[in-house]
Amino acid sequence: MNPLKSDEYPAIYSDYIETITGDVMELLSEQITAFPEFLASIPPGKSEYAYMEGKWTIKEVVGHVIDTERIMAYRALRFARNDTKELIGFEPEDFVANARFNERSLESFAEEFVLVRKSNLMLFRSFNDHELARKGIASERLISVRAFLYIIAGHLNHHRNIIRERYLGE
Repeated sequence: MNPLKSDEYPAIYSDYIETITGDVMELLSEQITAFPEFLASIPPGKSEYAYMEGKWTIKEVVGHVIDTERIMAYRALRFARNDTKELIGFEPEDFVANARFNERSLESFAEEFVLVRKSNLMLFRSFNDHELARKGIASERLISVRAFLYIIAGHLNHHRNIIRERYLGE
């Protein structure tokens, strides 16, 4: 896969993309095992912890990561298929508020994550270089299909780091 160029994504995603070193497809594959292992390492009783009033719990963060991956993969699919319609944004706070994530177990999130990621990897592997380079407007910003792969991987890295630092004190 060709490397990601700075004109393929808006600066708002830089923090996620900068967490990526090496081949993004390899990282997306590695995360299939690494993220569920990370979830399994979270101490019992900690999954419904929020480090500050008004912040999400660990379960809500994990649910947000999965929801966001679905949305970004959908956007990638639309643009890869040369759909030129502008895609509107989404409000993560509303998604989390209406998802009942705290009623679920971390094990269920781990299973869901693996299924979503495996499905998305099959899709991403089907894209050729021409499709990966296609661009569209999402959330009022020009972005390439390839950039969505980096955003998905980097978004997970970003939130895993937040869980480690702010929730688990690592």
